[in-house]
Amino acid sequence: MVKAIYHPNAYLSNIKNVKRGLVARTKILNTLEKTHGDARTIGREAELPYGVAMHHLKLLGKEGIVNRKDNRPGIWAMTGFGQKRLVNLH
Repeated sequence: MVKAIYHPNAYLSNIKNVKRGLVARTKILNTLEKTHGDARTIGREAELPYGVAMHHLKLLGKEGIVNRKDNRPGIWAMTGFGQKRLVNLH
């Protein structure tokens, strides 16, 4: 059985972490590691509907993992807060 690999910051402390939410947040966080943007763009890049992307961005925002960039209301970016990915240094 293959174990799914989720982004370390996809696990949130204040909600029940179900598989669909972990998958959606992993896609969003992987997208935000490459670029920042509005919820519609992030959703498109992560292959998620706008409503799903916005819902999870708000959840991630409450945990302090993402925020709105430079006081621009529609642009989301990662804060650098939370767990970091472990990188193989070999």
